[in-house]
Amino acid sequence: MCSSDLARLVKSHGVVFAVAHTYTGYPMVRQLRAMIAAGAIGTVQKVHVQYYQGWINPVLHDPAQRAKVWRLDPKQGGDSSCIGDIGVHCFNLVEYTTGLKIERLLADTDTGIPDNNMDVDGSVLLRLTGNIPGILCASQIATAEENNLQLAVYGQSGALKWAQETPQRLEYLQEGKPIGVLTAGQPYNAPEARAASKLPPGHPEGFTDAMGNIYRGVARAINGEPVDPGAFPNIEAGVRGMRFIEAVLKSSASGNQWHNV
Repeated sequence: MCSSDLARLVKSHGVVFAVAHTYTGYPMVRQLRAMIAAGAIGTVQKVHVQYYQGWINPVLHDPAQRAKVWRLDPKQGGDSSCIGDIGVHCFNLVEYTTGLKIERLLADTDTGIPDNNMDVDGSVLLRLTGNIPGILCASQIATAEENNLQLAVYGQSGALKWAQETPQRLEYLQEGKPIGVLTAGQPYNAPEARAASKLPPGHPEGFTDAMGNIYRGVARAINGEPVDPGAFPNIEAGVRGMRFIEAVLKSSASGNQWHNV
Protein backbone atom coordinates (compact mmCIF):
# COMPACT_ATOMS: atom_id res chain seq x y z
CA MET A 1 0.00 0.00 0.00
CA CYS A 2 1.38 3.41 -0.97
CA SER A 3 0.96 6.59 1.07
CA SER A 4 -1.75 7.93 -1.27
CA ASP A 5 -3.83 4.79 -0.74
CA LEU A 6 -3.46 5.20 3.01
CA ALA A 7 -4.53 8.84 2.75
CA ARG A 8 -7.69 7.83 0.90
CA LEU A 9 -8.50 5.29 3.62
CA VAL A 10 -7.97 7.89 6.35
CA LYS A 11 -10.28 10.31 4.57
CA SER A 12 -12.98 7.76 3.78
CA HIS A 13 -13.09 6.44 7.36
CA GLY A 14 -12.78 9.84 9.01
CA VAL A 15 -10.10 8.72 11.47
CA VAL A 16 -7.36 10.71 13.19
CA PHE A 17 -3.92 10.02 11.73
CA ALA A 18 -0.66 11.47 13.00
CA VAL A 19 2.98 11.27 11.92
CA ALA A 20 5.70 11.44 14.56
CA HIS A 21 7.49 14.52 13.27
CA THR A 22 8.60 15.24 16.82
CA TYR A 23 10.32 18.55 16.14
CA THR A 24 7.00 20.25 15.39
CA GLY A 25 6.14 19.78 19.06
CA TYR A 26 8.85 22.09 20.40
CA PRO A 27 7.39 25.33 21.84
CA MET A 28 9.83 27.59 19.97
CA VAL A 29 9.21 25.83 16.66
CA ARG A 30 5.55 26.64 17.14
CA GLN A 31 6.53 30.19 18.07
CA LEU A 32 8.60 30.43 14.88
CA ARG A 33 5.64 29.20 12.85
CA ALA A 34 3.28 31.71 14.48
CA MET A 35 5.67 34.61 13.93
CA ILE A 36 6.07 33.83 10.23
CA ALA A 37 2.28 33.59 9.85
CA ALA A 38 1.92 36.96 11.62
CA GLY A 39 4.37 38.61 9.23
CA ALA A 40 7.21 39.15 11.72
CA ILE A 41 9.87 38.65 9.03
CA GLY A 42 7.88 39.73 6.00
CA THR A 43 7.72 37.67 2.81
CA VAL A 44 9.94 34.57 3.00
CA GLN A 45 12.95 34.89 0.67
CA LYS A 46 15.25 32.02 1.63
CA VAL A 47 15.18 28.87 3.75
CA HIS A 48 18.12 26.83 5.03
CA VAL A 49 17.70 23.62 7.00
CA GLN A 50 20.23 21.01 8.05
CA TYR A 51 20.30 17.80 10.07
CA TYR A 52 23.77 16.45 10.77
CA GLN A 53 24.40 13.21 12.65
CA GLY A 54 27.61 11.21 12.90
CA TRP A 55 26.52 7.86 14.28
CA ILE A 56 26.77 5.92 11.02
CA ASN A 57 30.31 7.13 10.26
CA PRO A 58 32.18 4.53 12.41
CA VAL A 59 29.64 1.84 11.53
CA LEU A 60 30.11 2.43 7.81
CA HIS A 61 33.83 1.64 7.97
CA ASP A 62 33.38 -1.56 9.99
CA PRO A 63 31.80 -4.33 7.85
CA ALA A 64 30.87 -6.42 10.89
CA GLN A 65 28.99 -3.55 12.52
CA ARG A 66 27.44 -2.42 9.26
CA ALA A 67 25.84 -5.82 8.73
CA LYS A 68 23.94 -5.38 12.01
CA VAL A 69 22.48 -1.93 11.28
CA TRP A 70 19.01 -2.28 9.79
CA ARG A 71 18.97 1.22 8.32
CA LEU A 72 21.77 0.20 5.97
CA ASP A 73 19.86 -2.87 4.78
CA PRO A 74 17.42 -2.04 1.93
CA LYS A 75 15.32 -5.11 2.81
CA GLN A 76 14.64 -3.67 6.25
CA GLY A 77 15.11 0.09 5.85
CA GLY A 78 13.56 0.62 2.44
CA ASP A 79 15.07 2.70 -0.34
CA SER A 80 16.69 5.39 1.79
CA SER A 81 18.68 5.72 4.99
CA CYS A 82 19.68 9.36 5.48
CA ILE A 83 16.90 11.10 3.56
CA GLY A 84 14.24 8.67 4.74
CA ASP A 85 15.36 8.90 8.37
CA ILE A 86 16.32 12.53 9.00
CA GLY A 87 16.08 14.43 5.72
CA VAL A 88 12.32 14.02 5.76
CA HIS A 89 12.18 15.78 9.14
CA CYS A 90 13.94 18.76 7.54
CA PHE A 91 11.41 18.74 4.72
CA ASN A 92 8.49 18.63 7.14
CA LEU A 93 9.96 21.37 9.33
CA VAL A 94 10.26 23.75 6.37
CA GLU A 95 6.67 23.22 5.26
CA TYR A 96 5.31 23.28 8.83
CA THR A 97 6.96 26.53 9.85
CA THR A 98 6.71 28.55 6.63
CA GLY A 99 3.25 27.46 5.50
CA LEU A 100 4.75 27.05 2.02
CA LYS A 101 5.08 23.92 -0.09
CA ILE A 102 8.34 22.55 -1.44
CA GLU A 103 7.35 22.13 -5.07
CA ARG A 104 10.59 21.16 -6.85
CA LEU A 105 13.99 19.87 -5.86
CA LEU A 106 17.39 18.90 -7.20
CA ALA A 107 19.24 16.35 -5.09
CA ASP A 108 22.67 14.77 -4.76
CA THR A 109 22.98 11.80 -2.41
CA ASP A 110 26.01 9.74 -1.48
CA THR A 111 26.57 6.25 -0.05
CA GLY A 112 29.87 7.12 1.63
CA ILE A 113 31.73 4.04 0.39
CA PRO A 114 31.39 1.98 -2.82
CA ASP A 115 30.01 -1.22 -1.28
CA ASN A 116 27.19 0.49 0.65
CA ASN A 117 23.81 0.55 -1.11
CA MET A 118 22.06 3.16 1.04
CA ASP A 119 22.38 6.95 1.07
CA VAL A 120 24.11 8.30 4.17
CA ASP A 121 24.44 11.90 3.01
CA GLY A 122 22.39 14.25 0.88
CA SER A 123 22.30 17.84 -0.34
CA VAL A 124 19.09 19.17 -1.87
CA LEU A 125 18.29 22.44 -3.63
CA LEU A 126 14.68 23.45 -3.05
CA ARG A 127 12.13 25.67 -4.74
CA LEU A 128 9.16 26.57 -2.57
CA THR A 129 5.82 28.15 -3.44
CA GLY A 130 6.47 31.30 -5.46
CA ASN A 131 9.86 29.95 -6.62
CA ILE A 132 11.45 30.80 -3.25
CA PRO A 133 14.89 29.14 -2.95
CA GLY A 134 16.02 26.86 -0.17
CA ILE A 135 18.77 24.43 0.79
CA LEU A 136 18.35 21.16 2.69
CA CYS A 137 21.39 19.24 3.91
CA ALA A 138 21.29 15.96 5.82
CA SER A 139 24.05 13.60 6.82
CA GLN A 140 24.59 10.55 8.99
CA ILE A 141 28.37 10.64 8.43
CA ALA A 142 29.01 14.16 9.79
CA THR A 143 31.77 12.96 12.09
CA ALA A 144 31.05 13.34 15.83
CA GLU A 145 27.83 15.31 15.33
CA GLU A 146 24.96 14.33 17.62
CA ASN A 147 21.54 15.65 16.51
CA ASN A 148 22.46 18.95 14.89
CA LEU A 149 19.14 20.01 13.39
CA GLN A 150 18.96 23.72 12.53
CA LEU A 151 16.45 25.85 10.67
CA ALA A 152 16.84 29.40 9.39
CA VAL A 153 14.06 31.27 7.58
CA TYR A 154 14.98 34.60 6.01
CA GLY A 155 12.28 37.11 5.13
CA GLN A 156 12.21 40.51 3.48
CA SER A 157 12.45 42.34 6.81
CA GLY A 158 13.89 39.80 9.24
CA ALA A 159 14.86 36.22 9.98
CA LEU A 160 14.23 33.45 12.52
CA LYS A 161 16.75 30.80 13.54
CA TRP A 162 16.23 27.71 15.72
CA ALA A 163 18.49 24.81 16.70
CA GLN A 164 17.28 21.49 18.14
CA GLU A 165 20.26 21.14 20.49
CA THR A 166 19.28 24.43 22.20
CA PRO A 167 15.51 24.15 21.71
CA GLN A 168 14.43 26.74 24.29
CA ARG A 169 15.88 29.62 22.26
CA LEU A 170 14.66 31.30 19.10
CA GLU A 171 16.78 33.98 17.45
CA TYR A 172 14.95 36.90 15.86
CA LEU A 173 16.97 39.01 13.43
CA GLN A 174 15.69 42.35 12.13
CA GLU A 175 17.25 44.89 9.79
CA GLY A 176 19.24 47.51 11.72
CA LYS A 177 18.48 46.07 15.16
CA PRO A 178 20.37 43.89 17.65
CA ILE A 179 19.72 40.16 17.48
CA GLY A 180 16.79 39.26 19.72
CA VAL A 181 16.45 36.00 21.64
CA LEU A 182 13.03 34.62 22.59
CA THR A 183 12.76 31.80 25.10
CA ALA A 184 10.12 29.20 25.87
CA GLY A 185 7.52 29.68 28.59
CA GLN A 186 7.36 33.45 28.31
CA PRO A 187 4.05 35.37 28.18
CA TYR A 188 5.14 37.18 25.00
CA ASN A 189 5.00 33.96 22.98
CA ALA A 190 2.07 32.98 20.78
CA PRO A 191 -0.79 30.98 22.37
CA GLU A 192 0.22 27.74 20.61
CA ALA A 193 3.80 28.13 21.85
CA ARG A 194 2.68 28.90 25.42
CA ALA A 195 0.37 25.87 25.37
CA ALA A 196 3.33 23.67 24.39
CA SER A 197 5.40 24.87 27.39
CA LYS A 198 4.81 22.93 30.59
CA LEU A 199 7.57 24.43 32.75
CA PRO A 200 8.49 27.97 33.83
CA PRO A 201 11.09 29.85 31.73
CA GLY A 202 14.63 28.63 32.23
CA HIS A 203 13.66 25.02 32.93
CA PRO A 204 14.65 22.87 29.93
CA GLU A 205 12.00 20.98 28.05
CA GLY A 206 13.27 18.49 25.53
CA PHE A 207 12.60 15.84 22.92
CA THR A 208 10.14 13.74 24.93
CA ASP A 209 8.16 16.86 25.86
CA ALA A 210 7.90 17.76 22.17
CA MET A 211 6.59 14.28 21.40
CA GLY A 212 4.13 14.63 24.28
CA ASN A 213 2.72 17.80 22.73
CA ILE A 214 1.97 15.87 19.55
CA TYR A 215 0.33 13.05 21.52
CA ARG A 216 -1.80 15.58 23.37
CA GLY A 217 -3.02 17.07 20.09
CA VAL A 218 -3.86 13.61 18.76
CA ALA A 219 -5.78 12.70 21.93
CA ARG A 220 -7.82 15.88 21.73
CA ALA A 221 -8.62 15.26 18.08
CA ILE A 222 -9.72 11.69 18.84
CA ASN A 223 -11.98 13.04 21.60
CA GLY A 224 -13.55 15.48 19.16
CA GLU A 225 -12.07 18.56 20.83
CA PRO A 226 -10.97 21.55 18.76
CA VAL A 227 -7.24 21.53 17.96
CA ASP A 228 -4.91 24.00 16.28
CA PRO A 229 -4.03 23.02 12.69
CA GLY A 230 -0.41 22.68 13.79
CA ALA A 231 -1.13 20.48 16.80
CA PHE A 232 0.19 17.36 15.08
CA PRO A 233 1.42 16.29 11.63
CA ASN A 234 -1.47 14.59 9.82
CA ILE A 235 -1.78 12.19 6.89
CA GLU A 236 -1.04 14.98 4.41
CA ALA A 237 2.31 15.56 6.11
CA GLY A 238 3.04 11.85 5.86
CA VAL A 239 2.19 11.69 2.17
CA ARG A 240 4.21 14.83 1.46
CA GLY A 241 7.19 13.30 3.26
CA MET A 242 7.05 10.11 1.20
CA ARG A 243 6.82 12.10 -2.02
CA PHE A 244 9.84 14.12 -0.92
CA ILE A 245 11.93 10.99 -0.32
CA GLU A 246 10.90 9.55 -3.70
CA ALA A 247 11.69 12.82 -5.50
CA VAL A 248 15.13 13.08 -3.87
CA LEU A 249 16.07 9.54 -4.91
CA LYS A 250 14.81 10.11 -8.46
CA SER A 251 16.68 13.40 -8.76
CA SER A 252 19.94 11.93 -7.54
CA ALA A 253 19.62 8.80 -9.69
CA SER A 254 18.84 10.80 -12.84
CA GLY A 255 22.08 12.76 -12.71
CA ASN A 256 20.94 15.58 -10.42
CA GLN A 257 17.95 16.86 -12.33
CA TRP A 258 15.05 18.92 -11.01
CA HIS A 259 11.98 16.89 -9.98
CA ASN A 260 8.53 17.94 -8.81
CA VAL A 261 7.41 16.88 -5.33
